[in-house]
Formats: sequence, C-alpha cells, structure tokens
Amino acid sequence: MKDVRRYVDGCDMCQRMKNRMEAPVGKLKLSEILEKPWIHLMVDFIMKLPLVAGNNAILVVCNRLSKITHFVATTEGTSVEREHQWRD
Repeated sequence: MKDVRRYVDGCDMCQRMKNRMEAPVGKLKLSEILEKPWIHLMVDFIMKLPLVAGNNAILVVCNRLSKITHFVATTEGTSVEREHQWRD
C-alpha cells in the first residue's frame, strides 16, 4: 500500500488525472474599472507597535486606483465614530 501511494504521488500523469475531492472553483469575476482617484479606498490598521510620541498604531489608507498610500500615526483607541473628520 505504501509503495503504491509513493508511486502515485510521484507520477506526473497520475497527479494530473486523479479525481479531486474538493468542489470545482467558480468562474472568475472581472474587477470593476476605477475611473477617479481617492473614490475607492482600502483602509487598515497596524496595531501593537511600541509607544512613540504617544502613538502606538498606524492607520494605512490606500487609493485603489493609483496605489498611493498614506500612513497616519494614531493610537489603538482610534475609532471611526470619534475621528470622523473627512474632507469632501
């Protein structure tokens, strides 16, 4: 049994032709075409950093169109409700 398993695992044709146990993957979806910068953003926090000048986290804001990224020093207690001061 071990010899058969080792042979099948090493055989290129056996690996290509064997039945897969997982479900087939669905069709790929095309990404939307972005037209204006700073309309579609990705936002994330980098947390648990050493305390420097009263800040221990970094807010990362990335423009999805141009991939320009801004890093904002902040604290772990920052929340959207408290810091909601976005410019138009």
